[in-house]
Amino acid sequence: MPAPARLLLRGLAVLMASALLAGTPATAQSVMLKGLGRFDGWRDNALIGYGIVTGLAGSGDTRRNEVTRQALRNVLSRLGSTVADDQINSRNVAVVIVTATLPASANPGDRIDAIVSSIGDARSLAGGTLLMTPLLGPDQRPYALAQGSLTVGGYDFEANLNRQQRNYPTSGVLPGGATVESAVDAAILKSDGQVSFLLTEPSFTTAQRVAEAINRAQGHGIAEVKNADEVAIRFTRPRAQLAAFLSDIENLSVEPGRSPRIVINERTGTVVAGADVRISSVVVSQGDLKVTITSENYASQPSFIGGFASDVSSLLVTNTKLEVEQGANNAVMSFPNTTVGTLVQGLARSRVDTRRMIGILQAIKAAGALHADILVQ
Repeated sequence: MPAPARLLLRGLAVLMASALLAGTPATAQSVMLKGLGRFDGWRDNALIGYGIVTGLAGSGDTRRNEVTRQALRNVLSRLGSTVADDQINSRNVAVVIVTATLPASANPGDRIDAIVSSIGDARSLAGGTLLMTPLLGPDQRPYALAQGSLTVGGYDFEANLNRQQRNYPTSGVLPGGATVESAVDAAILKSDGQVSFLLTEPSFTTAQRVAEAINRAQGHGIAEVKNADEVAIRFTRPRAQLAAFLSDIENLSVEPGRSPRIVINERTGTVVAGADVRISSVVVSQGDLKVTITSENYASQPSFIGGFASDVSSLLVTNTKLEVEQGANNAVMSFPNTTVGTLVQGLARSRVDTRRMIGILQAIKAAGALHADILVQ
């Protein structure tokens, strides 16, 4: 078969598959449980540390930074060298804060990324090397050690009062530069033999559907709704089957309940709303009247100022110009019981810009005809 014919048949097959998917809205709206929330106990952990970056080409902290000198003295003393305070004049060192995120399950020897940020007056961390820095958890226990060369996505050069800077060179990344030293294992199974599934968006409708889906798959009475954001699941199998049990649950498909909501970003003029958000019968009259008042001040200066007529002074004259301009694209529209999608399409056909749409939606909400929450960002 010729190549163009094969391409045509392949394109027709893709279109037919798309049409079949479009014809099954229930399946298209279903979401796996892993996309709706997480199991209680499965969470990341924040780590933080305090260290020193060396090897900077004169772009480190200045002598005014007492913290840097003290940290450098401590490092040298641990290495068996005693240095007086007045002997530390180098600008090749910077004191930094190191942060990292420890996964919910980690073993000793695993590598994680670390972020390094200057806390002194260093100009740039480019070319620097982070010395061994313990990363502590909220319980003040060290869970990882960070060390290595920094990757900085910027620069800062200065010469003869000329300065060139790109991005933010006072922070950098250590890709895989932190090594996990303490094992971490998420405690998902509670002492009472239950597992809690937590929803990202609290909703009693979604929680009830999640519980029903789990009971259909695992047996009646296994799951029950505790709150709008929590579903309790009883685990009655041997402990070794917990991973398979959780895998089966998080791959179940559920159609989440959606709250009618409209998100408005006034800075960018963006309106995001579900097309099925209902609007009661409403009449929209859109138009504006622009009035511009311009005032110009003139000074009337006499030709003779001194000598002949010393009592004559300058005269200040103000000219005011008034302009009235009617807005183009004015419109009066009547919408019966409809949706936000239909309203937006009608306003767009009338060439109403996005910012005016925002004002119209807020006015309809104030009139009680828009049945959704408006979130303004």
